[in-house]
Amino acid sequence: MEDKTSVLVVGEMVDGKVAGITGELLGAGGRLADVLSGRLSIVFMGSGIGETAKQAFVQGADDVYAADAPILEEYQPELYANVLEGLCKDLAPDVLILGATPLGRDLAPRLSWRLKSGLASDCVELNIDPGTDALVATRPVYGGKAIAEVNCGTGRLAMATVRPKSQEALPPDSARTGEVIPVTVDIDSAIARTRVVDRVTIEVKGMRLEDARIVVGGGRGLGSAENWSVLEALADDLKGAVGATRGACDEGYCDTVGQLGISSKKVAPELYLAVGISGASQHMSGVSFSRHIACINKDAEAPIFKEAEFGVVGRWEDVLPAFHRKVKELLAR
Repeated sequence: MEDKTSVLVVGEMVDGKVAGITGELLGAGGRLADVLSGRLSIVFMGSGIGETAKQAFVQGADDVYAADAPILEEYQPELYANVLEGLCKDLAPDVLILGATPLGRDLAPRLSWRLKSGLASDCVELNIDPGTDALVATRPVYGGKAIAEVNCGTGRLAMATVRPKSQEALPPDSARTGEVIPVTVDIDSAIARTRVVDRVTIEVKGMRLEDARIVVGGGRGLGSAENWSVLEALADDLKGAVGATRGACDEGYCDTVGQLGISSKKVAPELYLAVGISGASQHMSGVSFSRHIACINKDAEAPIFKEAEFGVVGRWEDVLPAFHRKVKELLAR
C-alpha cells in the first residue's frame, strides 16, 4: 500500500506561486492518506511550472506531477480534463480532491462524468470511514441551513471539491524535497471548445478579501455609497478587508468583487463584523465558517443575531464610530 497513490490533489497556481487553496488541500489530503496508508500526490497543469511545483513537497506532498506544456498555459476545461483523466487512470487513486474554486467547480463535474465517479461538492470536512475506507464528505446544504454527511462508498474513485479556508494546511517542512514527475501532454488542441481571448485584471487595494484575518461586511443598512468609506477606514486600521451582501452590491454601494454569499465569495476570517446586514442564509453561507461573528443592526429581530457571537442593537451611525475610536485608542498603545 505504501507505493500506491491513495489521494491525488489537483493543485493551482496564482501569479507564478502555489495558491493558498493548494496548501489547504494538501493538509486535508495528507490526513486522508495517513488513514489509508498510502501516498499523497499532487498534479499541477500549466506552462513553465516545473520549479514552482516543487513547493508542494514542502507543503506535504509525497509525489508531485507536472503537466507542463504551452497548450496548458491558459485554463481550458477540455484540455485540463483530458490530462487529469489520463493521470487518474494511470495512478488509480482512491480519492481525488480539488478546490471549490472557479477552476475546481468547472473542472470537477466534467472529470466526474469522464471517470464515472460521484462528486461531493463544496465540502468543509473530509474523513475516511474506519470500517470501509470510504470517503465521508461533510458539506453545507439548503443555502447553509443544514449540514449533510455523504458516504461516497467503495469500489470506485471518490471525488470532492473543498471549500477554501475550511481546512488547515500542514506546517511547511523545508527538509522535504523531491523531483517533479513530468506528465506527458499529447493533446490535439482541436478538442478545446473555447479559447481565452482576453484577461481583465481587477486591481484590489489593500488586503485581499480571501486572505484577511478580519473582514468588515456591509449591507443595505449602510444606506448609501458615500457611507461605504466608513467601513473601508475601519478595515484599513484593522489590517482587514471589506465584504458586502448582494443587496449592497445591487444598490451600487460597492463593487461586486467584494460580494460574499452562497453564489459568490466565501471567507473564513478570525473575525467577521457585519454592519447593517440582516443575516439572510444566502449571505451567511459565505461567512458561516468565520471563527467569530459580531454584528451591528438596529433591528433586534434580525436573523444575524442568531448567527453572531457578539451583537449590538442600534444604529450603525451611532455604534460604529464609537467602536472605531476605541480601535484607534487600543492600536495607539
